Amino acid sequence: TSLKYDQIHRHDEAFVTKLLVENSRCVGVTAIDVRSGQMYAITAKATILATGGLGRIYAFTTNGNICTGDGMALAYRAGVPLKDMEMVQFHPTGLPFTGILITEAVRGEGGYLLNNQGERFLKRYVPNKMELGPRDIISRAMTTEFEEGRGFEGPHGKYMHLDVRHLGEATIDRRLPFMRELGREFVGIDIVKDPIPVRPVMHYMMGGVDADISGATLMKGLYAAGECANVGLNGANRLGSNSLSECLVFGAAAGRAAAEQVGSLAAAGANPIEAMLKDETKRVEGGFLDKKGGDERIAEIREDMQHSMDEGAGVYRTKEGLTELTRRLDGFRERFERIKIDDSSRVFNTELTAAIELGFMLDCAVAVAHSALAREESRGAHARRDFPERNDEKYLKHTIAHHTEAGPRLEYRDVTLGKFEPKARAY
Repeated sequence: TSLKYDQIHRHDEAFVTKLLVENSRCVGVTAIDVRSGQMYAITAKATILATGGLGRIYAFTTNGNICTGDGMALAYRAGVPLKDMEMVQFHPTGLPFTGILITEAVRGEGGYLLNNQGERFLKRYVPNKMELGPRDIISRAMTTEFEEGRGFEGPHGKYMHLDVRHLGEATIDRRLPFMRELGREFVGIDIVKDPIPVRPVMHYMMGGVDADISGATLMKGLYAAGECANVGLNGANRLGSNSLSECLVFGAAAGRAAAEQVGSLAAAGANPIEAMLKDETKRVEGGFLDKKGGDERIAEIREDMQHSMDEGAGVYRTKEGLTELTRRLDGFRERFERIKIDDSSRVFNTELTAAIELGFMLDCAVAVAHSALAREESRGAHARRDFPERNDEKYLKHTIAHHTEAGPRLEYRDVTLGKFEPKARAY
């Protein structure tokens, strides 16, 4: 589409570092032209964030390498709150090590989840649904089985078997051809003859930039859509394929709302834009490229953060685990201030963009950890071992995280339910 219309100006190889804000209104962004290393401003009467999720704050995720929470962090730093950041969805069937998703179609076609005793263990957890149970319930069931010693042990952690051998080769080739190919390419197995190793994997972020159903945020001129936004579509959990709706329906809504608004707005003044660009250039160059004496490596901090998130804010959470996670994240943020960048060039400096990206990831991780620690109940995808029940009286509310230098400042907002009252799920 962007190549079809002359009115659309593409900014290829541009890395956004900050939202430009003038008089509480978003007037564009600053970006690095990766090809030259030059900082420049892109001004706009309306800005739409559509940057996807933050899965890479976890070590084991289905998300691509670009899903680092950039849009969420950009809005958060600019003063727009993040909503329901504790609501992280885990999918039960990811391939160990790679995190590649094994689609629910495998279970839909009749695949069995088996523990190391050859048992369809879900009969103890969701007897009326078995393998067709909800993602969060099955992920928790698998985690419990692992903890009780009924998982398989592998070089990349514990796993279960997803078995479709009983379906036969003809059915598998007709209904699941891509899964057979995936098994061959990434695991070296033939699913006609071998069970598929699977384990719960971070998959989707229900939380995100606080926005209404038009995509409008609390900041004039700023919109958000897709996984980086929280427009209220998913609540504390997500049904399969709703992410497509989130992109298409609410992406279109954000585009319409932004287009309607720009006609009534004046362009930003050149002087404030130039001053903000100068300040951001100084921050990026002084804080990264021209910095002396750093002794920390980007990859090491990132990996430590990811494994800490897996451990402390995974399928199950506890006060002890989340408190330890927030302590570790504070340490990672301190280490981040001492990172060393070896590449001093301006042209295609991916070490620089990785450093800025890590800052975004840390902001998002801190918001997730603090939001999860404060919600002392279990609801949807947020499962607290120490608070296993839902508490509507206290927590039938959205968690609203505001950015401060010391960490998130949390507030709560009542949930608007309409005609549907919350009920306990029973299977």
